[in-house]
Amino acid sequence: MEKKKYNISVEATLEVIGGKWKCVILCHLTHGKKRTSDLKRLMPNITQKMLTQQLRELEADGVINRIIYNQIPPKVEYELSEYGRSLEGILNSLCVWGDKHITKVYGDKFSVLEESILNDNLK
Repeated sequence: MEKKKYNISVEATLEVIGGKWKCVILCHLTHGKKRTSDLKRLMPNITQKMLTQQLRELEADGVINRIIYNQIPPKVEYELSEYGRSLEGILNSLCVWGDKHITKVYGDKFSVLEESILNDNLK
């Protein structure tokens, strides 16, 4: 692997979890293993192509594990790796900040938040 230079450490973090969908995927995986179809259902606005790409990148970075079950029909699940679990504090902080931001901008957060297991702890 070629040695890379960063101006600030947060660049390395964003290289792994940056973008529109990676943190959302990771937040869902903090609640346990998920199949691709589960993630797609939980994130209806993501395309299948983008979901697959993001999952592959997270797996390549060692943040999630891809579990393949030897059965017919084939079954694949994703889970946070031990390394990925180290991101839980960051993800929780992002959710708390987002909750405060939504309240500041919109007032009633429940008027703009979708019903989701991820939002249950915000009530």
